[in-house]
Amino acid sequence: MHALVLEQLDQIQPSAQNERSQWLDARQWVASGAPLCRTAKPATPPKHLVAYFPVVDDGHILLVDHRNAQRWLPSGGHVEPGEDPRQTVVRELLEELGIAITVPQVPAPLMVSVTGTVGLTAGHTDVSLWYPIRHPRHAPIVFDEAEFHGVRWFPFAEAARLPSDPNLAHFLAKLQAAG
Repeated sequence: MHALVLEQLDQIQPSAQNERSQWLDARQWVASGAPLCRTAKPATPPKHLVAYFPVVDDGHILLVDHRNAQRWLPSGGHVEPGEDPRQTVVRELLEELGIAITVPQVPAPLMVSVTGTVGLTAGHTDVSLWYPIRHPRHAPIVFDEAEFHGVRWFPFAEAARLPSDPNLAHFLAKLQAAG
């Protein structure tokens, strides 16, 4: 699994110094052979792998009002032991939003972030691979009401100003630059 995650990290082109620092941190962590997956909720081990899959369409991003984190976040989920992070995207996208895709439809990660968590289970570190998923914003979304208060499409400029993941604004700028 470590080799697979390193391969995906190597597909990322950091575009700013802060992003490069997080990319190096993530790469060193994976290369160290440390455990990558959460084995007990909320924080064992205290640093673990997450797959973010921001759903985007035409200058808009779907954010989830996350009950635990207590903020608007891109959708995402923890990578299970032995699971390709792209499989996490497929599994969690269906569980959280009712959107069905297959692994070949999951693009390479655009970014990685290393972030301390906030909210009800604050105090651990998520290493998050960001896989942008394109989905029509007018298509129905069936979200996990146990995990989210709600979901909403935001224009990129508005989303970048929300209390959210501290790397969201950079992700949106990088996504726009990539076309």
